[in-house]
Amino acid sequence: MLLFLIGLAAGIISGMGIGGGAILIPALVIFVNSDQHIAQSVNLLFFIPTAIIALIIHIRNKKIEFKSAIPIVLFGLAGSFVGSQLAITLPGHSLKKWFALFLLVMGCYEFFRKSKKETEA
Repeated sequence: MLLFLIGLAAGIISGMGIGGGAILIPALVIFVNSDQHIAQSVNLLFFIPTAIIALIIHIRNKKIEFKSAIPIVLFGLAGSFVGSQLAITLPGHSLKKWFALFLLVMGCYEFFRKSKKETEA
């Protein structure tokens, strides 16, 4: 039941375009006692079907600018290769700390950033 709830929460977050890994990876490590490398691998596998469904919905709603998306996808592929090579070489405890730091930085950024509506007012 716990895995079902973790998957459901991560799927909802993924569908919104936020990234389910922010929920999925910590939940697997904390509640299921999964190794960090395993949790991140599960996240990558989880990402494929959820991303396809979210992509179809966003394309139908005309919420994707393909001119902007193409270079992002290409450089994202290169970055994912470099990142996966780096993740393989890092020990699990270091990977966990780097991921926690990333979540902290992104959380602070989102907390303190000003929205477009605030700056236009």
